[in-house]
Amino acid sequence: MKKIFVAVLGIWMLLSTIAVALVGLNNSVHRATIIMALGLIIFWNILGGSIMYHFRNKIRYFVQKINIKWQVKFVLFATFLFLIEEAITTAMTNLAPAFGVKLGEAYITASANYFDVIFFHSVIVIAPMFIGWAIILSYFDFKPFTVFLLFGITGTLAEWSFSGLSSLGAFAIWIFVYGLMVYLPAYCCVPQTRVVHKARWWLYPLAVFFPALFIPLTGWIPSLFDANHPKIDF
Repeated sequence: MKKIFVAVLGIWMLLSTIAVALVGLNNSVHRATIIMALGLIIFWNILGGSIMYHFRNKIRYFVQKINIKWQVKFVLFATFLFLIEEAITTAMTNLAPAFGVKLGEAYITASANYFDVIFFHSVIVIAPMFIGWAIILSYFDFKPFTVFLLFGITGTLAEWSFSGLSSLGAFAIWIFVYGLMVYLPAYCCVPQTRVVHKARWWLYPLAVFFPALFIPLTGWIPSLFDANHPKIDF
């Protein structure tokens, strides 16, 4: 059932992307943006996701040898994967001239500067959510696939708050983008022998929103260094 769900999600991701691409195919900026999104889908969602799934047991063997608390490993591992994902999106943004437009005319990140992206726009805000999931997994038995799906929903809602209702149609893309940040850490870092409670039905919607409570831990840092930093640098 999990494989069928992922396959259906993948089909919707590709079909919705093709549909959006066809709407503005003659617009160079729209076309460049879609190509950037396709780059993210190919290199992170498809290739990255396939690598994570295929090598998950070998990676878990290595990760479990690291002698620190599993909650710390989980947060650091998820943040590391987030940094990789943002490297891909920033690279796509910087390839704008190769896609037929000027840098800044089309983009999928708030800046063309990788460090600006992670320290002022994305990782600095989202990474604390991984602490929320580490706490959840310390007390309740959520399986890695469930963590993937629930954080994917969290990410979809986050994109909705940034980009509006149009992002909801691309929910499949965002579930993969955000879900893959936590799937492998949940699979590799969380001890299977830990003593936890069974996750009841009402915990599932709660787990979608609970991680957002931790955003204030670091969300204030960008304003400390630059209170007037723009939401979009272009």
